[in-house]
Amino acid sequence: MKNKFTAALALADGQVFRGYGIGSFGMSTGEICFNTSMTGYQEILTDPSYSGQIINFTFPHIGNVGANTEDMETHTPVTRGLVLREDITKPSSWRATKHFNEWLKKNNLIGICGLDTRHITRLIRDNGAPVAAVAHSKEKINVEALVSEAQSWSGLSGLDLAKEVSCSQAYNWDECKWTRKKGIVRQKHAIHKIIAVDFGVKHNILRCLANSGCEITVVPAYSSAEEILSFSPDGIFLSNGPGDPAATGIYAVPMIKSLLERDIPIFGICLGHQLLSLALGAKTSKMKMGHRGANHPVKNLKTGKVEITSQNHGFVVNRESLPPEVTETYTSLFDNTVEGIALRDKPVFSVQYHPEASPGPQDSQHLFERFVSTLGKK
Repeated sequence: MKNKFTAALALADGQVFRGYGIGSFGMSTGEICFNTSMTGYQEILTDPSYSGQIINFTFPHIGNVGANTEDMETHTPVTRGLVLREDITKPSSWRATKHFNEWLKKNNLIGICGLDTRHITRLIRDNGAPVAAVAHSKEKINVEALVSEAQSWSGLSGLDLAKEVSCSQAYNWDECKWTRKKGIVRQKHAIHKIIAVDFGVKHNILRCLANSGCEITVVPAYSSAEEILSFSPDGIFLSNGPGDPAATGIYAVPMIKSLLERDIPIFGICLGHQLLSLALGAKTSKMKMGHRGANHPVKNLKTGKVEITSQNHGFVVNRESLPPEVTETYTSLFDNTVEGIALRDKPVFSVQYHPEASPGPQDSQHLFERFVSTLGKK
């Protein structure tokens, strides 16, 4: 560990933690959350769903697999910062092409190490996710100003971040899942055509859909139902994404309601699940600390089987608000929150968790097969 403090983390309640800077120089504000995953830190930091958030990693050894170009979940990371217990570990993976700190600098990500991440995790668990500001500087850091920066940020409630991370125009996607022998290959024999509505979609979700035989057109979050249907798709995918679903729902819910009037299959993940629920008449609320990690058990309420899932969400669908025509399909075994829904009479379903993130590692891959089984051939 270095000798001189070069970074600080300030919470909106006035608490300040001093440590050692990693990544880029600068200052950033956001809601601080914790993630319990033992690996996948590059995928986490490039997940658009983390827009507006500073990630406190509970696993102390971050950096041991380095970084590469194939594990990016978006082209430009939007995470606000990261907090580590130890200094960055040297890479020891055959897939590494960069040291993790070099990768952080390249992607303009600000971080701090040398903090008691267990203590910060307990603060979040006891009091909820606080607003924070992190700074990394060669000069002395003005902690009073840093606290003021944290206090001036509005937080995630009521914030629509999907429009900031969504694509600006439609594009086609043909990358399939990575394999050890061939790396990432291209989809050449698609038998289904789907539209993926981009609220902050992860690349590996698109790869899983392509791997399942789908020709994919990705469209912006604010696309209308008419624009989507003009592509004559076999099905619609509603992606993951950041922010408050009620705020994004102002423009997304009318679009989804229009699509629900058609007999077209719809599959949603994470924010897509929440937006679909809102369109069906349910309500969402902000969680105290959210679910973020790769070890979350959920129960299939039809089969009784348990899946180990990867999750990243700070809002939840309220069970008591689900209308009669909606069935709850999955529930969390951590806190009994809703993890999946389906319409009783249409091929429409969604899950709160991330089947593409290889938890289990293959426990939830069947969801892509389920979606594809509802699609008609081109």
